[in-house]
Amino acid sequence: MRRPIITALATISFFIAVQASPADAEPREVLLAAYTVPKEVYEKRIIPAFEQQWKQKTGETIRIRSSFAASGAQARAVVGGLDADIAALSLESDLQQLVKAGLVTHNWKQGTQKGIVTTSVVALGVRKGNPKGIQGWEDLTKSGVEVLYPSPKTSGGAMWDVIAIYGAGLKLGKQQGRQDSAVEQYANDLLKRVQRNVKVMDKSGRESVTTFERGVGDVIVTYENELLPRIKQGRPYELIIPAETVLIENPVAIIDRNADRHHVRDIADAFVAFLHEEETQRAFAEFGFRSTSQSVATAFATTFVHPPDLFTLSELGGRDKVFATLFGLQGSWPRVIEELAPAQ
Repeated sequence: MRRPIITALATISFFIAVQASPADAEPREVLLAAYTVPKEVYEKRIIPAFEQQWKQKTGETIRIRSSFAASGAQARAVVGGLDADIAALSLESDLQQLVKAGLVTHNWKQGTQKGIVTTSVVALGVRKGNPKGIQGWEDLTKSGVEVLYPSPKTSGGAMWDVIAIYGAGLKLGKQQGRQDSAVEQYANDLLKRVQRNVKVMDKSGRESVTTFERGVGDVIVTYENELLPRIKQGRPYELIIPAETVLIENPVAIIDRNADRHHVRDIADAFVAFLHEEETQRAFAEFGFRSTSQSVATAFATTFVHPPDLFTLSELGGRDKVFATLFGLQGSWPRVIEELAPAQ
């Protein structure tokens, strides 16, 4: 009589062991919250490569999930409760929102790249043949030229666009021999004259490109890396790099509070490190991003134009000064919008 009981107990024990086997457990998941522009390179190249590498190194199957939205909107979503473990955003100021909220607690600027994973420049996209003869910023102010770029209220890309226009105005004003106050006035005036020709302001850089692809507008102000892959695919556009434009720097950081709470800090650390590896940087370059790796940048040197008057946020006085000047309550951009608003 004991045999059946022993067999039954053995069967139950085996069943419990199988159910508890790590092989059958749900794989650990990491959520990447990113701005919209690099969606394809993350989903098609980087995430699959990392999951495979992790499996080969550790034997563990993991899943990297992703969420994409306009950079500013994404930052607010994470602060508001989006349970992301890693943030890859367009602007340092967006990432700083997570620092201020106590979500990112480590010094994310540590390392040789200071937390920057890719760079780009603000560029102009025009229709094939460049029918409006666009070459630089002043051409965007001409009568009959319809301009596209997204709204700085939601899009980090749009903030870079505004910074590029304003910074170019400072450069051009100095080249014309204007005095300091006149240089700033010229920069504000250039921003206003360009804004007057803006046809549509979408929520994100990607939505703005989609609008341009539908045939709206003569010129789009956007990331260089939004245009290069499309032109490579044979889309009927041309890329114009203004002589005066800004260097875009895109940060990435682990969201400490979430990664630790989800017990995925080891995966998050490895993923961020993977983003800086040469294989990944090459993938970024193939999708139109300028690499932070010197060896990869050298390999792709002929792909990217180097504008003679390229400038950085630091040259304009630093992030805090630039954002207060342009996007503060009394900043240049809100004033321009108010001045151009239809009379009530």
